[in-house]
Amino acid sequence: MEEYGYDTFTTVANSIENHYERILNFFVNRSTNAAAEAFNAKIKAFRASFRGVVDMSFFLFRLAKVYA
Repeated sequence: MEEYGYDTFTTVANSIENHYERILNFFVNRSTNAAAEAFNAKIKAFRASFRGVVDMSFFLFRLAKVYA
């Protein structure tokens, strides 16, 4: 494909080639990282509500109590 100048298609083809096992694993196990992404979003929202927190140990304590 490089000879035709389809750089975008080449990028997509390389991505599929590099990650094909993980892509196919979804169809076998139906597993995604959605739970991890949702947890990261909760942490970001929690962190946004506590702007300016100086005591990091207290922040981590509250985070563990709220989302544990």
